[in-house]
Amino acid sequence: MALIHYPVLNKYGETIASAVTNLDLHDIARAARTYGVKTFYVVTPLQDQQILAQKIIGHWIEGFGGKYNPHRKEAVELIRIMDSIESAMENIRQRSGKKEVRTVVTSAKQIEGSIGYGQLRYLISTGSPYLLMFGTAWGLSGEVISRADYFLKPISGTKEYNHLSVRSASAVILDRLLARNE
Repeated sequence: MALIHYPVLNKYGETIASAVTNLDLHDIARAARTYGVKTFYVVTPLQDQQILAQKIIGHWIEGFGGKYNPHRKEAVELIRIMDSIESAMENIRQRSGKKEVRTVVTSAKQIEGSIGYGQLRYLISTGSPYLLMFGTAWGLSGEVISRADYFLKPISGTKEYNHLSVRSASAVILDRLLARNE
């Protein structure tokens, strides 16, 4: 799975690079570890954001945080910082030994041609590598969405309001896709 910080949108629909946050890193890593995700990619081309992310990761792996909270260390060890989606995909190719990596985008908005959780759950079970992408800020850019192999249906609550944090959305989606029991 990947948390994309670029290219994403701001509230005006402009393509931006968003900031890395401590909460996103360790909370999403914990959800990833809970559901057996192999690698959690954090994608940002910004050097200062990569340094910040590495500093946070270092605290939880090598620093006091790793000694104090070994469970969090185990989760944070899944994180790999990448400068682009393509570099994350190349890493998956190298690690899996497979040439083709399918991409799946998430969005709070309905995208025509979206697939449901059951269908994606089945596709994942075939053993082919998939990269599930979550956008920060106001979501993934149109460029990322248009190049994806699959679009996952949005999470639907009980009302029209649909603005979950990426941490919450990723946990819900991972549960729907990878939980042992439904």
